[in-house]
Amino acid sequence: MTKIKKIGLLCILTLLLGGCWSKHELNELAIAIALGIDKVGDDYEITVQIVDPSEISVRQVSAQRSPVVTYHTKGKSIFEALRKMTTLAARKPYFSHLQVVVLGEDLAKEGIQEPLDFIARDHEFRNDFNVIMSYEATAKEVLNVLTPIEKVPANKIVNSLRTSEHAWGSIMTITIDELVNTLNNKEKGTVLAAIEIQGDKKLGMDQTNVQRIQTPVLLRYAGLAVLEEGRFVGLLSEEESRSIGFLKDSIHSTAEIIACPEQGSLSTEIIQSDTKVKGSFERGQPKIAVQIHIIQNVAEVKCTINLTEDTTIQTINQITAQDIQQQIEQALATIQQYYQVDIVGFSNVLHRADAKQWKKIKSDWATIFPTLQVDVKVDVQTQGSGTIQNSITNK
Repeated sequence: MTKIKKIGLLCILTLLLGGCWSKHELNELAIAIALGIDKVGDDYEITVQIVDPSEISVRQVSAQRSPVVTYHTKGKSIFEALRKMTTLAARKPYFSHLQVVVLGEDLAKEGIQEPLDFIARDHEFRNDFNVIMSYEATAKEVLNVLTPIEKVPANKIVNSLRTSEHAWGSIMTITIDELVNTLNNKEKGTVLAAIEIQGDKKLGMDQTNVQRIQTPVLLRYAGLAVLEEGRFVGLLSEEESRSIGFLKDSIHSTAEIIACPEQGSLSTEIIQSDTKVKGSFERGQPKIAVQIHIIQNVAEVKCTINLTEDTTIQTINQITAQDIQQQIEQALATIQQYYQVDIVGFSNVLHRADAKQWKKIKSDWATIFPTLQVDVKVDVQTQGSGTIQNSITNK
């Protein structure tokens, strides 16, 4: 084939390619950054938070409009409700930039599998956005709250989620892929970060909510919601949620307050936590051993104590280890005896330890888990005491 013929054939093939068949013009789309799903009777109520680019642009003078607008529709299915939204919105919602999905508490009590099926299946949704649950509020009410500092409420929800996970540890991020994979494991429960509204819910959607020094309405993460087979069964307290973080090895940094040897208190900053969970079978009975190694710094001293002595540091290590171990054991008692849901994933640990033995007890896991023997050991190492050795009150 000559060079001219090759060029001609290439030109013909180029004409046959439909490179723009699925194009989306920006002026035809409404960028959805948050999606809320509630259950109202037999219907799904959908809330979509759409960003207004002109109100968040630094180059364009604000028209004093809200940086976002929310649209609400109902339908027998999520797909139907989203299509109905075109009767309200000037543009078709575009979900490729979705940051967070908020599941309403009432929906979560009935089960989250069905709504997640559509989200995980639809090609317009990516798989890297976070999923959370609203607590003592609907997803609609949460997405209607205007937030200070962050103009876009969805950004506040996501940034607060990630910041709190790294600095405090009482909540965890979970993406749609991780959630779907967990729900497919019948022996394992799951947790979702639960967000609540502090203040008057109606006032939260008013522009004055972000025009005051003391914001009257705030969005706050309350802890971890426990889900059994995709249904919400209860909320863990902040302390219990943080203990689950230690067990799941998701603590990046946190704070701990301990009692001083004589009187007063001392605060430490945990800067590293490493958790090892091992499973074993003794005479056919499953056992779990948890070893947690923690590195911390002294952050605040409110007592008379000499931090230059090795014995003092050893005492701080021992007290911190005892306190954290006790908190974890109390959280384990809650999930084993009260909720009876394996949200930590001990079933996976035992499966990896001995697949044959696990197969024997798998069908009875629901009755075995509440009485499962879990041995927790915590060791702590204090690395630094700050820029001064002792409290400035020590005179």
